[in-house]
Amino acid sequence: MLDQYALGLILYSDFSVFTSAATPLSHQRPLLPVYQLFVSSEPAQPAQCNTIRFMHLSGVAVTVNWHWVWLVIATFLAGMLNAVAGGGSFLSFPALLSMKILPVQANATNTVAIWPGQLTSVAAYRYDVRRNLRAAMLMGFAGLLGGTAGAIVLLNTPQTTFLHLVPWLLLGAASIFAVSGPVSRWLERLKRSRRERATAGQTRAPRRMPLFLAAIVVSFYVGYFGAGAGFLFMTLLALFGYEDIHAINALKVVANLLANGIAFIIFIVDGQVVWRYCLAAMIAAAIGGYASAILAKRVPQPVLRGLVVIIGLGMAAWFFATQ
Repeated sequence: MLDQYALGLILYSDFSVFTSAATPLSHQRPLLPVYQLFVSSEPAQPAQCNTIRFMHLSGVAVTVNWHWVWLVIATFLAGMLNAVAGGGSFLSFPALLSMKILPVQANATNTVAIWPGQLTSVAAYRYDVRRNLRAAMLMGFAGLLGGTAGAIVLLNTPQTTFLHLVPWLLLGAASIFAVSGPVSRWLERLKRSRRERATAGQTRAPRRMPLFLAAIVVSFYVGYFGAGAGFLFMTLLALFGYEDIHAINALKVVANLLANGIAFIIFIVDGQVVWRYCLAAMIAAAIGGYASAILAKRVPQPVLRGLVVIIGLGMAAWFFATQ
């Protein structure tokens, strides 16, 4: 088996717009395919075509690596999206992949980087979690089981196999967001019909065992990739009898937090996290999450959902085109 540097990933982007003024055409490197797998015994070095050297006023040369700039911007925007609509991984995961780290490591690093921001969600729903403590414990246990299985399967997936799965995972996650509007309206009609039956004396308690099994399946997806899982949890909870939106959000947060949390621990223990990128992404995402209040107040939710779908489909198309 090749070591972690034996199978590398180079992502080259055409930064000629930025470099043409600083580098003569005769010295610029030709544009290569976006993905180029290669065998090497050394870690991949940053591509020279993605850096620019500026002369500071003091005469000291300053180098700007545009991959780092994009990583900070993308994870900042991802933090904003995750806080108000979800789908931030559509930006943060490709940005981490562009740092020329292996695909599985990029996914693990992305999971670790965005997980701390989910802790604040639990604090916001702590009252509703206490009101639905038994269901929260059930959903949390399902999150632990599914998240553990998903993370272990991810770590045992070959790098090239996962790379070929990435566009399909992004397409599936974007499709989840695309249907979230119609599905939400259907769930509202379902709740109204349940209220009418309740008025007529026909009530039925939520079906917990089928919900538990279905939550394990969704949590497996969370541990493996996870984009769009929040809406899947909400749909499951509504389908299996929960009607209070605050209870649904609280149970979703518990399951998602624990599924990602156990994956967080497994990825760290297995040494899959690239910390120099993870810490930068974590800080940028936290700042983006804090700044999300401005976005939430000024941009309607349907517009945000549409933006997430466009970004997801665009990223999926880009990965399909470059493979």
